[in-house]
Amino acid sequence: MANPNTDPMDSVSGIDYRLAFDLAPIGLALSRQRTMVDCNQALCEMFGAARDQLVGQSFQVLYPSADEYERTGARIEPILGRSGTYADDRIMKRMDGRFKGETFWCHVTGRALRREAPHEAGIWSFEDLSSRRAVKAELTGREREVAALLMDGLTSKEIGKLLGISHRTVEIYRARLMRKYQAHSTPDLVHRLLS
Repeated sequence: MANPNTDPMDSVSGIDYRLAFDLAPIGLALSRQRTMVDCNQALCEMFGAARDQLVGQSFQVLYPSADEYERTGARIEPILGRSGTYADDRIMKRMDGRFKGETFWCHVTGRALRREAPHEAGIWSFEDLSSRRAVKAELTGREREVAALLMDGLTSKEIGKLLGISHRTVEIYRARLMRKYQAHSTPDLVHRLLS
């Protein structure tokens, strides 16, 4: 933590990077092998946890289920390996506090420090989208994944390929989502998911 008696601009480069990290307006986490090695105050507030509850923990504690954590890691690894960055909207889970267990939409962006070892070390940002997009129905893990990819404009075949399931299985999940959101078409479903 920065010394409160020190001017934040009194460093060699003119900026106190630790203070900037701690006070950034979005959640930030540094990772090593999918474990949080540091995080900022915004991330703690977003997930309703104290810093010591997050540092040293696997990112799995922020997911609605262990399966989603594993599938997401497997899905993003080749993308991080190719481009070094990854971003998506996904449903996450508050860890503690008055909203403990609540699921919410979150925009997650990450950068691997070395493409050849995507999960070795990285930096991740988390933006809480709940004020613009609420989770309006109780969804299974696969339904959450399909919903997120539908909002990205992917087809059933593209979603199936990404998730390692058949496009017909994706269509079953899409039909379930349409029932839960009382949507009449895929564009209507996407609109309801986004609003």
